[in-house]
Amino acid sequence: MMTESRRRSQAHFDWPLLVAVYALSIFGILCITMATYDMDVSANVPLLNKILNSRSSTWQSIFLLVSPVIIAVVMAIPTEIIRTRTQLAYFGVLALLVITLLAGEVSNDLKGWLDTGLGRSMQPSEFAKLSILLMLARHMSRIEKPMSKFKDFMRIMLMVGVPALVILAQGETGTVIVIAFMFITMIYFGGVDMKVLLGILAVAAIGIGIIVAYGLMAEDLDYRIERLLAFLDPEKYSQSGGYQIIKSQTAIGSGQMTGIGTFVPGSFTTLQYVPESSTDSIFSVVGESFGFVGCVAVLLVYMFIIFRMLYLARFTYDKFGQLVIIGVMAMLFFHVFQNIAMGLGLMPITGIPLPFLSYGGSNFVTNIAGIALVLNMTKGRSAASMITMPLPKMRMNR
Repeated sequence: MMTESRRRSQAHFDWPLLVAVYALSIFGILCITMATYDMDVSANVPLLNKILNSRSSTWQSIFLLVSPVIIAVVMAIPTEIIRTRTQLAYFGVLALLVITLLAGEVSNDLKGWLDTGLGRSMQPSEFAKLSILLMLARHMSRIEKPMSKFKDFMRIMLMVGVPALVILAQGETGTVIVIAFMFITMIYFGGVDMKVLLGILAVAAIGIGIIVAYGLMAEDLDYRIERLLAFLDPEKYSQSGGYQIIKSQTAIGSGQMTGIGTFVPGSFTTLQYVPESSTDSIFSVVGESFGFVGCVAVLLVYMFIIFRMLYLARFTYDKFGQLVIIGVMAMLFFHVFQNIAMGLGLMPITGIPLPFLSYGGSNFVTNIAGIALVLNMTKGRSAASMITMPLPKMRMNR
């Protein structure tokens, strides 16, 4: 008789995960439409027309319609090919990052966009998260004790550090923080010695302290440091770094228990009261329109997605597949945590979008591709791989 563990580790297509992702994505189009609503154009027309009258909503809908193709393509690639061809993706994305740094488009003091020549720009730093994730999973799955030797330690640090430094040079601090969290999570579950892990965390803390101290001593306050100070005292920087925090808190609070409804004339959302309400501050739209109940519902769906991936990783006995799932989970978890926390004033503003809800093609494609990788690892796994996987070496299985 098949044991419960072997049953849960059987290869399958994980419909619950995909349904939850698409539920959020469809809801996201509604939120983006509300955030970009123009009363003069869309006041008395059906919802479909409201969506089509918004450029952002229209593009997000196109990304959503194309997403099944992305999932199908990623899932059609055998896991072994993904494992062995990861370097091509990594160096390809790294080349795009360098090109973007040298000749990219500048927006909001960030040089992170590359013109595609098709009337739209892409953000290579989003794709870098997946390429780094795959490289880490590939490398650590081949070594029993990653980072235990100096040569291996330096190889992994350079693997993550080089693209992260290029992204930081572009001004995208938020993306670097996501990569750092994803890296720490993956090396923890990958079996890296705790002394090494704690050492990396200590060095990172010291580095952050030095950067903050330097920023505070500079004559002209760096906008990143100002955002950190504004998080600690929003009112003091109410016309600069704290402006978005205060506006977002006000909009979310106005929704009270059940929200004021959708497309309400004179609402904070329709008046575009909150900066970047279709991207970084999309949670303020949820809070005002659907209230505490709507916010909790969205959080519950995100929690389901995160815990579902933890569950799938727990019963994936191939180390590469498990680390890929853990990496995608860590990436999405930090995006959700940071975005919602900064909307509530609990974390500094970092420009990190909310997965599947915020407007943005590169971010949406990256997140969908990440989910497709999880589905690929789950569909390609087999209980027979338990024989080849050294379970005691993985913290997930201890």
